[in-house]
Amino acid sequence: MNLFNYIDEIPDFPIKGINFKDISPLLENSNALDYAKNKFLNNIKSHKVDLIGGLDARGFLFSTLIADAIGIGSFMIRKQGKLPGDVISKTYDLEYGSSSLSIQKKINLKNKNIILVDDLLATGGTLKCAEELVCISNGNVVASLVLIELVSLMGKNNLNCPVYSLLKYDD
Repeated sequence: MNLFNYIDEIPDFPIKGINFKDISPLLENSNALDYAKNKFLNNIKSHKVDLIGGLDARGFLFSTLIADAIGIGSFMIRKQGKLPGDVISKTYDLEYGSSSLSIQKKINLKNKNIILVDDLLATGGTLKCAEELVCISNGNVVASLVLIELVSLMGKNNLNCPVYSLLKYDD
């Protein structure tokens, strides 16, 4: 199955100059979604994993599928102000601005092996921030999974873990 057939490209979204990769067609097709899930699972089978961390918001769509398939839990890494209770937050730069991510303090990540999941890797700022939040919580990020990698932005070079991407774009 060619997953590129299930990604729409929207020019100048969310701002001029960004060529947005829309995963909606993939999510609408159960065969494509199942194929992507199984490709992710194949990439991580050699890793010992305790929890899957899904990044706000499209990372949630895949993190829970993966966690359920291997019989472990998943937790959310959300944009600031979106999680209840006490949180740990960190600000990071995007290719078109800045943002903040948070995790709940009550999540026990100490000495746990974590896989991070997001839909897209561009400059690596979002995943790097998530990686740092897990480290602050004394967890160990063993890998990151992304559906789409924008290779020319070299985001994986900013991360301390292996990155597995299902689709690679050069733009």
